[in-house]
Amino acid sequence: MTMFFDEEFDRIFKHMSQSFFNLDDLFEELKNKDSAGPFYYGYTMTVGPDGKPLVKEYGNVKPGLLPTSDVREPVVDVIVDEKEKLVKLVAEMPGVEKTDVKIVVQDKTVDISAERDSKKYHVKVPIQHKVDENSAKASYKNGILELVFKSSDVEKPKGKTVEVE
Repeated sequence: MTMFFDEEFDRIFKHMSQSFFNLDDLFEELKNKDSAGPFYYGYTMTVGPDGKPLVKEYGNVKPGLLPTSDVREPVVDVIVDEKEKLVKLVAEMPGVEKTDVKIVVQDKTVDISAERDSKKYHVKVPIQHKVDENSAKASYKNGILELVFKSSDVEKPKGKTVEVE
């Protein structure tokens, strides 16, 4: 098992390194154009529940591509608190007010967007844990959006049970 993890980690690290080398060229090209910034790109890496590494890209520039939009993808962390039976989504969106933030929860996906002046954010986050969508509570303070769901051990059955008289 550790051998698989080591090989997988090496493969991911080589891919990440190559992406960052390509980004140096991309950023040099962008400096010479009349484009508005900032431009950013990065990876987050965690270990999934199955023990395999989980790598997610974020940013408004992808390797080898020029930015096509002035909308930024905020960094979003998903935190599962087994003890409190909560699932938290934490998104960094500085420069907007809480009245600018729009959140839609639908089909195990959270769609987060915000816009104020030149600051525009948008991201769709899949929810991989069973949660009660009706329990969602959101707060926004100092550029940090926190969305909290109560975790649900069982999915509610769809439909209605009809009693026989």
